[in-house]
Amino acid sequence: MWWFYAILSALFASLTALFAKLGVANINSNLATGIRTIVVVLMIWIIILTKGETKGIGSLSKQNVFFLIVSGLTTGLSWLFYFKALQLGNLSQVAPIDKLSIALTIILAVIFLGETMSLKTTIGAALIIAGTLVMII
Repeated sequence: MWWFYAILSALFASLTALFAKLGVANINSNLATGIRTIVVVLMIWIIILTKGETKGIGSLSKQNVFFLIVSGLTTGLSWLFYFKALQLGNLSQVAPIDKLSIALTIILAVIFLGETMSLKTTIGAALIIAGTLVMII
């Protein structure tokens, strides 16, 4: 079932890129990121409150909180740079380069989480990197 959610994530990520490119036209990219962030915060808290999912807050460890904060900071930085890139470049160029994050994530998972890379994963990551280089050149 995880793959179904991953496909939906990819679909909505592509729509996000399209709508972000349209939305960032003629405004400051940081303002655009701020507006997007408010919408995301409101949407997720409405879902959490509606589904009664606040119960887990009390059981968060310091490690959970720390890594979620760091993840939030890195997400924010990613969005800021992404919106600036969208403002300055073509969506068809920015989006594929942004997806270099897939290969970088695989490498970081091996280094920091001890995950193993199969031959198939290694080839896939190498192709993503090669494709990104083609897009840049």
